[in-house]
This record gives sequence, structure tokens and C-alpha cells, in this order.
Amino acid sequence: MKLTLKLTTYFKLVLLIISICSLFILLFLSLYLYTVQQENDVFKANSNQYKTEINRLFDFNSKTQIVTINDLTYWDALVNFTKSKDTLWFKKYIANEFPTYEVDYISIYGLDKKFITSIAKPDFKSKDFIAKQAMRVLYKTKFSRFYMRVPEGIVEVLGGTIHASNDPRKIKTKPAGYMFMARLLDKEYFKNLEDICSSNVRLLNNGDVSLIGDKKMTSLIQLKDHKNYTVGKLLFERSSYLNFERTKELLLIIVITTLIGLIAAVYYSRKWVYRPLRLVTNILETDREISISLLKREPGEFGHIGNLFEDHRKNRFQLEKSKQKAEESDKLKSTFLANLSHEIRTPMNAIIGFSDLLLNENLSEDLKMKYLKIINSSGKSLVSIIEDLIEMSKIDAKLIMPNYKGLDIEKCIKELYNTLKVTIPEDKSINFYISESTEKLENNILTDEVKLKQIIVNLLTNAIKFTDSGHVAFGYSIDKEEQLIEFRVEDTGIGISKNDLKVVFDRFRRVEDDYSISLSGLGLGLSISKAYVEMLGGEIHVESVYGGGSVFKFTIPLIYEEYIEENKDPDEECLNKNSDSKNILVAEDDNINFLLLKTILELKKHSVIRARNGQEVVDISRSNPAIDLILMDIKMPVLDGYEAFEIIKKENPDLIVIAQTAHSSSEVKERIMKAGFSAYITKPLDKEKIYEIITKVFQNNSAN
Repeated sequence: MKLTLKLTTYFKLVLLIISICSLFILLFLSLYLYTVQQENDVFKANSNQYKTEINRLFDFNSKTQIVTINDLTYWDALVNFTKSKDTLWFKKYIANEFPTYEVDYISIYGLDKKFITSIAKPDFKSKDFIAKQAMRVLYKTKFSRFYMRVPEGIVEVLGGTIHASNDPRKIKTKPAGYMFMARLLDKEYFKNLEDICSSNVRLLNNGDVSLIGDKKMTSLIQLKDHKNYTVGKLLFERSSYLNFERTKELLLIIVITTLIGLIAAVYYSRKWVYRPLRLVTNILETDREISISLLKREPGEFGHIGNLFEDHRKNRFQLEKSKQKAEESDKLKSTFLANLSHEIRTPMNAIIGFSDLLLNENLSEDLKMKYLKIINSSGKSLVSIIEDLIEMSKIDAKLIMPNYKGLDIEKCIKELYNTLKVTIPEDKSINFYISESTEKLENNILTDEVKLKQIIVNLLTNAIKFTDSGHVAFGYSIDKEEQLIEFRVEDTGIGISKNDLKVVFDRFRRVEDDYSISLSGLGLGLSISKAYVEMLGGEIHVESVYGGGSVFKFTIPLIYEEYIEENKDPDEECLNKNSDSKNILVAEDDNINFLLLKTILELKKHSVIRARNGQEVVDISRSNPAIDLILMDIKMPVLDGYEAFEIIKKENPDLIVIAQTAHSSSEVKERIMKAGFSAYITKPLDKEKIYEIITKVFQNNSAN
């Protein structure tokens, strides 16, 4: 103490520097040891998390097969099969669908544990390899998942007891038999598993010892059979990319730099370093705005850091807002997916349920017709849902472009009125009418007819859906000054609240109240309408009073067509002449679609020949000059519809070819007609539309 008092200020400072240097060296060693410990702890935590993740993803890899076997094993028809052992039924309903189940083998056993039948991939030769002990265990558990060795290798086996459809939980009735699905742990299985887990996967035998490199996270999953014995192990490996070396080097650099800085600037340390650092600490601990202001006044880097803190503070508030919006968006998507599941299951439930009821031979003709109408209506609803989703995805991908043609607006309005009038439910008291325009158009206008009709239909359908009584009206008016046509759809329905008006055109958004919940819909109609209006160069908006109805208005540019083509009425004599029976070649690879087309055509006494791929179409058309017409599926194996059509037209230019496609977009239709097809039909098939198109193409061919 006395020695310290005798020292000058300079030596005191030197002593202080030496003490601080020593302290920093000790601090570095402590930090270094702490970093090593942290590295080990982080690696251990990451490894544990990795093992948990692998276990979940491994189970997820079998989720599809688990769901499939759970669905199939409470099926009345499968219960009957265990008794009848009808191989034709098995081929039709199990074997034909086998590729979609993503397994290598399916087998069915009776309750007596005797093998009934199986289906497997060509390279999977094993058949009756399920042990009776496994069935005894399955009888108690109702579902089992285990692994076993077969000549082909290790397989994952999923088993389920077979019950009637009225016992989905499999607790009411005694099992009728057992169903097993098996997946071979082959290269494809491991590749799929590696893609899901982002890891290297290896199959180990029970005696294998894996050499694991440094900085690798591993997880070992044991594959156990029905007796809980291990038949193999799966080793998952992933590099941890955990590297604290730079952190250690950074610590050393900081200490050296600090020592040099202390020697050079001890005198100014308090003014230039100590005080600003205290402000930084205060900001990090309390986030006080006054501390940020004081730090900004400091010269040099600390002033810049103060500005960064201020920017960071503002950005954090912005991020919090963005987080709220993201959470809201996620909630909307979850609601949409739940709604989509409901909307798809509703018509599917009707189709499957009433199809099952039609199998009853004692049904009266009236009930059969009633059930068929319900199935038909549900099918159309399902197609409408799918088309909305496809249309929205194409709009997002910017794959849809306007197809401008001349359009008679008056005729279009009347057609829409006549079409939608008959769709109004009889239990609704709605006065549906057209609001006549005081000023008529001078000529046809140029616009996309399909998209314009779709916009008006969407708005009118919504108006009718949400209106129980009163009126629904639509029409147009002309704004010559702005060169616009304004369309208006008005109703006296339930209206829209102020909050919902802000988001009514947002996708996946629906007005969630007691009334709207009882109605179907995905919340895409208005979004599609808005996208179409903007695509046509217009704008759309809505005015509404909750409980007092709504008015939707949208505009499109007023552009007159320069030339008008007159459409001649078809010659009735030619129509009758061309309605005779024809020799028709149907190019269709799908058996069900061909059977439907064949039945429809034979009702009109047409002779039907089938081709299963594009090459067969070409060969049959060459060898059979008596063919009058080809119905060409666009998507076929070997040669697609376009390729086959090009060859046929070179060899026989006069042969009539009609395209058939499952795609209903205007872009696909335009490509078909540009290719030179005489006409096209879209799936799902409409019987009357097919007859009309066939008659029309033959009438046009006779006229030429």
C-alpha cells in the first residue's frame, strides 16, 4: 500500500495496464474453456434434437401406408371378400389400385389365419410369409407395424384387422380377417427417407459397429419384428456444421487488440470507451430511448452504433407487425385447408354413399333416379372446387392471358339470365331480372368472353346464394367520357359488415357468420373475379350494408370490334343427315373413361373401336379406311394426342378428329384448335354435349 502511494501517476497507470493485461489473459482462458464446454453442450443438445426429429420423420415416412390400411380394413366389400374369396373382385378393387398404395406387397388372410390371396410388384416373389404369431398379436391390437426379413431383404409390414364399415374403431365386431401391406427397404425407400430427413441412411446388421466421424449427429433406429426382436438397425447421419474455432480465434484477437488499445489509450479509455460501452449495455438491458440518443452524440463508431440501435428498434417494431400479419396469414391458410377438406369430403361422401346404396337390387326406379341425380350434382360440385383451385394457381403463376374476341353484350347478358334463372332454388322468393341500360352499345366489343362471363356468373351466384327474398338484378351502363363499360350486380341479401368489406376480395377469406357457415364455398370466387377484372384492364369494388344487401360494380375498357362475323344457323337437313350411325375410333387409355364413352356412343347406334395409346390410333386409322371419326385423348402413352394427330392428318387430311381433354382452361382449348382439331370435348363428359359436337362437325364437314 505504501509502495503504491509513492508511485507516480504514470507508474500507477503502468501497474494498472499490467494488472489489466493479466486479468484479460485469465479472462481469455476462462472464456476459452467456457467456449469448449459450450461447444460440447450445443453439440449434445443438437444431437438429442436430431434424434427426436429422425424418430418423427421415420414415422411420417409410413404415414400414407398407415392411413391407407386403416381406411381399407373397415370396408364391407373386403369383409365379404374374406368369405367369398372372389378373385375377380380382388383384381378389380385391390389389384387395379395397387400402384397407388406405394407398397410392394399386399396380402389377405382369413380369420382362421389361412392365406387367401396377395398382390405384389413383379420383382417381389415372396407370397405367404406372414407368421401366424403376428396374426394372433394383430387380433388383439387391431393394427401392427413390424419388420421382418424375406428373401428380397428387410420389409416393413403394416397389418390391420378387417371389419365392417359400421365399426371404424374396430371394437364392436369380431374381425373378418387380416390385411397386410409390406414395403421393401430398397434403394428407392432409402433415397426417399434420405430426402425427407436430409441425412445419410445406412442399414446395419445386429452385429455391425458404425464408425462415426467427428462433428456428425447420429440416430439409430432399431427395426423390430412382431416378437419385439431386432432384425436390423437404421443409422442416420448428418454433419452438425458446428464450428467454434473462429470463436476461439476471435477471443484471442480481441484480447491482443485490447492489450494494444489499453497501452495506447488508457488515458482516454474512460472518455472514449468506458462511457459509450456503459450506454450500449444500458440500451441492451433496458432499451431506453434516452440512452440511444446519448450514444448517437458520441463521436465516431459509437455514434454510428447509436444510429444502428435506433434503426434496429424501428425494425423490431416493424418485424412484430409483420409477425402478426404472418400469423394471421397462417391462420387463414389453416382455415382454408380445413374448409377445403370439408368441401371436398361433402360431395365425395354423397358420391360414395349413394353409389353404395345403388348396389341394392331392391331399390325402386324412383329412388335410383333420385340417387343418380344426387351423385351427378355432387360430381359437378367437386369438379367446380377443383377448377377454382386450378384457376387460382394459374393466375398466381401468370399462365392465363386474355383472349380478346368480338362479343355481343346484349346477347351475353340474356344468355346468362336464362342460364342462371333456372338455378334459383324454389324455396327462395327472389325477383331475378336484368337492369336495362338507357344507352345501348353501337357494336360488338372486344373482350375475353369466357372471363367476362365467369366474373358475372361468380357475382350472380354469390348474390343468389346469400339472398333468401327480395331481388337480384344485373346489367351494364356506358361511360363514354372514360371509355368504360360498368357492370352492376345488386341484391337484397344479408350484406357484408364493414370489417369484412376490407378483405372480401382476399383469397381464402370467407364471411364467417351463422348464415355463411351453412353454405359451401372455398372463398376463391371473388378473388378469381378480381384477378380477371384486373387482367381485362378494369377495376372492381363493392358497396354493402350489413343486413341490407350488396352492390358489386366492375369496369372493363370500352373497345368496339371493327368487323362482325355473322354466324349462320346450321342446316337442319345436314344435321339430320349427319346424325346417322358412324364408325368411331376412341383413343382412350383409361378403361373407365372408355367404357363411359362407348356406352354414350352406342346409345346413338355408333360403332366403337378402341385404341389404348397414340401409336395404336395411327396404326388402326391406317388399316381401317371405314373410320368416320376419331375421339382423340390428348394425354396418352407412347404418342400423345398431338403427335398422333399430326401423323394422321398427313396421311388422311379429310379424317375428322375431335380432341378430348381433362383440362378446361382457355389456353389448352386454344392450343387444341390451333393444332387443327375439328372440335374438342372436356371431361367430365356430358352426353348431350358429345352428341351435339359430333353432329356439328359432320354437318360442317358436309358443308365444306
